[in-house]
Amino acid sequence: VQLQASGGGLVQTGGSLRLSCAASGLSFSNNVMGWFRQYPGKGREFVAAVRWSDGRTVYADSVKGRFTLSRDNAENPVYLQMNSLKPEDTAVYYCAVDLSIRVVSTKASAYDYWGQGTQVTVSS
Repeated sequence: VQLQASGGGLVQTGGSLRLSCAASGLSFSNNVMGWFRQYPGKGREFVAAVRWSDGRTVYADSVKGRFTLSRDNAENPVYLQMNSLKPEDTAVYYCAVDLSIRVVSTKASAYDYWGQGTQVTVSS
């Protein structure tokens, strides 16, 4: 199983970016897919997650109303649309998959596979 995150970059405050996560070796349709971010010297922070089988979606309070998970079809990639970006959104963003679909978890420890991370930088 491999996850490939992409789409990061440099954007001004208030701007938008769309991150993508592509998977090989599994289908997002049968799992929970999540996004986390990590600040320098900190642990991974939950951003958003979705269980496509029933559409159950969870967003961190800090991104609710600004970030949206989506996908084009039943497979991948999965997108994280980030609007109204703020300097505090600057971090390395990771996509991850939890093979257990019982709970849409906000804990990094629940996820089984991780992408390599993509840097998002929001300038003030």
